[in-house]
Amino acid sequence: MYKRTFLALGLASLPGVVQPATAGQSELEQTRTEMREMRQAYETRIEALENRIEELEARQETPAAETAAPAETPAPTAEPAQGTAPTAANAFNPAISQILEGTYTHAPDGTRLLPGFFSAGEIGPEKRGFSLAESELALSASIDPYLYGTAAIALEPGGEVAVEEAYFQTLGLGHGFTVKGGRFFTAIGYLNEIHQHAWDFFDAPIAYQALLGTEAAGNHGEDGVQLRWVAPTDTFLELGAELGRGKDFTSNDRNKNGIGAAGLFAHVGGDIGASHSYRAGLSWLGAWPKDRGSAAVDLDNVEVLNLFEGDSYVYAADFVWKWAPNGDPSYRNFKLQGELLWRDEHGMLTYDAEGASGGANRSGYSSDQLGGYLQAVYQFQPRWRAGLRGEWLHSAHLDLGDNAETLPDADHDPSKYSVMLDYNPSEFSRFRWQFAYQELTDNESDQQVILQYVHSLGSHGAHQF
Repeated sequence: MYKRTFLALGLASLPGVVQPATAGQSELEQTRTEMREMRQAYETRIEALENRIEELEARQETPAAETAAPAETPAPTAEPAQGTAPTAANAFNPAISQILEGTYTHAPDGTRLLPGFFSAGEIGPEKRGFSLAESELALSASIDPYLYGTAAIALEPGGEVAVEEAYFQTLGLGHGFTVKGGRFFTAIGYLNEIHQHAWDFFDAPIAYQALLGTEAAGNHGEDGVQLRWVAPTDTFLELGAELGRGKDFTSNDRNKNGIGAAGLFAHVGGDIGASHSYRAGLSWLGAWPKDRGSAAVDLDNVEVLNLFEGDSYVYAADFVWKWAPNGDPSYRNFKLQGELLWRDEHGMLTYDAEGASGGANRSGYSSDQLGGYLQAVYQFQPRWRAGLRGEWLHSAHLDLGDNAETLPDADHDPSKYSVMLDYNPSEFSRFRWQFAYQELTDNESDQQVILQYVHSLGSHGAHQF
């Protein structure tokens, strides 16, 4: 009913479109009459535009000699007119944006290394108290009619500069294909491809931190190439693959010829009626690290460095469902999001590679470990949102070989529960309060309170569904 009313109002506003027919006309005759008169009106307007184009082209083709000043009289230099269109050089300037982010964190002191889960570092926020978080400088533009380029530069609070993403992407390859090359966030799972400042919660789930080795506010990145294909179907269907050097954990950035990591992914999605939409995905990330380091606390409570060499595979399943009344999310909307990650590793593990606890020991190692999260976010007012998230980890299998005598088993399933409330004065700014209760180790629990602000300066590209 809404669509028919909208269409009728639009047609009635067009020049030459007739109003409702007389009572003697049938509905079929009326429709045919309206179609004929619409066609005639559009043909008249198109013909007028074509004549205008021919007139402008004729003016441009006027010989330069007819308009130039006489050779013996130097032509005066004209001042640029105010309000004129930008020059060709300005037309290709990139869009530039800056993300400003800061936090206040109230959390217990001490390390958060999970027994039996070997990752890149500690779990949880790095700093307590007031802190300037990572600021992101983003640049993007069309390089030419065939390529698009973008870069995201991370400005660390301590003064370091890091390249988060810097890649080119093809435009108009046709047949649904797109190629990306450079540094980019891998397509494992759902959350990983979204920049941290656009997350619904401040930190990455503990499954990401423990199984992918990301930081609390970081993503898993890759240097390489990626191919995507979108099927020409009414239902969204996307398939893709990527090859890279293995820059981040789960690999260890090996300096070698060939491939250090690879990935596959598939996504399906679509609309259900006017108010619902969804996207589901499956993905796989494979890596073959050599002497990949990870910190751990041994049975003597000494922090040691372990090295892993072998095969590391991460499988992920994700699902996102969104609701907005009649497809309009400006006043109210709801999002349900969840992911399940499974890491399968087998190879050799070297315990205490630096000799902190008396000497290294190399032994066989294998593990099957799971993790996931489920979160819900509800916008109940145009500027206010509230959210809940539950997270967990589970070690289905862990074989430490001879190192079982010195390293603890994963006999506890870590868990975490978070609640957040954020206020968005506009689409460019956000203030967030987040509380978390977690049990990361056996018989030990703690709480965290995080206050966060995120502000966007300039034109920033939209993120994925």
